Amino acid sequence: MITTLLLIRHATNDLLVTHRLGGRMPGIHLNDQGRAEAEALADRLARVNLAAVYSSPMERALETAQAIAARHGLEVRIHPGLHEVDCGTWSGVPTREVRNAPRWRAMETYPILNPYPGGETIWQVQTRMVAALEEIRAAHAGQTVAAVSHADPIRAAVAHYVGLPVDLFRRLIISPASLTKLAFEPLPFGEDTLRVRLVCLNDTAHLEGR
Repeated sequence: MITTLLLIRHATNDLLVTHRLGGRMPGIHLNDQGRAEAEALADRLARVNLAAVYSSPMERALETAQAIAARHGLEVRIHPGLHEVDCGTWSGVPTREVRNAPRWRAMETYPILNPYPGGETIWQVQTRMVAALEEIRAAHAGQTVAAVSHADPIRAAVAHYVGLPVDLFRRLIISPASLTKLAFEPLPFGEDTLRVRLVCLNDTAHLEGR
């Protein structure tokens, strides 16, 4: 009765190409490269027995999730806990314009305490992301589920499950259209006892040659 969560970062969009902080800006869609990446990921997962596909509310995540769900005849389920980081007033700002700001340096050094201006801390992101994944896991015991989200929420969630201090979450790399797999296995120590394994991190083998 292993439950498997496939954590998927959305595919490429123009914000990534122009190196801007997207945050929760509406209207950011996959570009041509991103649509090709999403299809490659969908090809890879076509033979996986998916019970459900969940997604962040953001368009770039939804479009990635829809490519995957279409191969399985599933409807994408939107979960607000999978949302992108709220970058507050820095949403849409080029990273080069803020990298020397004192707030940015504080966020890089102690992200658990220092939020984006008007936005979230990584601790807040981790709390809601893990709560969402635990809710999804409980609803699909013994099944495999895809959850399409964003780089920092996935990094924060992985840090939680492997015991990495969240202040060090940036040591993990989560690329566009990448696959990260967590497996939850019951333990013989009583009801509701589990262990979690990080099966793969940032797997992009399906994008090779693209």
